[in-house]
Amino acid sequence: MSWFDLAGRDLISEVDWTKEEYDIAMKVTDQLKGAYYSRNPHPYLEYKTFAMMFFAGSTRTRMSFETAMTQLGGHSQFINPQTMRLSLEDKPGAGETVKDTAEAMDRYCDGIGIRLLDDAVQYYGQGDQVMQKFAEHCRVPIINMASDINHPCQSLTDIYTMHEKLDGSVKGKKIVIMWAWSPWIRGLCSVQGTALISAMYGMDVVVANPPEYDFDPNVTKQCRDLAAASGGSFEISHDLDRSLDGATVVFPRNWFTMGRYQNGKEKEAEIAKKYAGWKYSTERQKKLGAPGHLLQCMPVDRGNEADPEVCDNKLSWILDQAENRLHTQKAVLTLTMGGRL
Repeated sequence: MSWFDLAGRDLISEVDWTKEEYDIAMKVTDQLKGAYYSRNPHPYLEYKTFAMMFFAGSTRTRMSFETAMTQLGGHSQFINPQTMRLSLEDKPGAGETVKDTAEAMDRYCDGIGIRLLDDAVQYYGQGDQVMQKFAEHCRVPIINMASDINHPCQSLTDIYTMHEKLDGSVKGKKIVIMWAWSPWIRGLCSVQGTALISAMYGMDVVVANPPEYDFDPNVTKQCRDLAAASGGSFEISHDLDRSLDGATVVFPRNWFTMGRYQNGKEKEAEIAKKYAGWKYSTERQKKLGAPGHLLQCMPVDRGNEADPEVCDNKLSWILDQAENRLHTQKAVLTLTMGGRL
């Protein structure tokens, strides 16, 4: 394996890259973050264009990728798919096919980012399928900026942040990814992605959730396999307070059931209300017997998913985590789009 092997590579699922390849990305992140704070120019992607297709809105994802390409000397092109003639249905009369759109875009840019999740798809897994189809018809790298299954750029940021905050040693540390109540009906990509990469790095991963809120079975199997290979562990528990005991890191986040597209949002909201007490509260943080650092990809539903004090106290990493999206994504772009340090 070589650093050069990442040139032109897609990043759609966390398991598309190996731990060794993520290690390379984190080394490059360190270099780029150092250059950012020492104000050293680093235009490694000069004259290159990263096309960004946002089927779903964002704050951190759009700003971090746009800033990343500016600082790397290139250009990011924001594309609202509603202004295109693209159709996700491959049938006559529906609109331009993914194949034709992808092959045309491939001629214009050096990489394509796609954000397609939850409310923008008709069934679970469709977002991932569209990204895979773009990858099939493009020679330039396809970067997942959040799908309905995975969120590898966020996952890389999360493991990088934990390495940074825990002095480079995450193996054997306990992370609890806990379902938390919110009226926002959210997707699985962030929590599934962080579980995958944490298991890959040998952490003791506990998913704490009410019985209705299990992960995608395929992702659960991937987590178990990664944990077995890395010397970590993976557990699912329906007992929140027992799960939290001894946690180094806690990731509280709402997510919908696997029946979301059959249930509809109103039914999902009814199910969720049964578990309104599932929250990362100040009281729970104090009882942990361990630091219980807050990791949360944001936006966080303050007062529901986590108490405001938990979001703002010295154990919270959420703003450093948000900043690190910029630095890790610069590494991904530099490596996949052919820049050389």
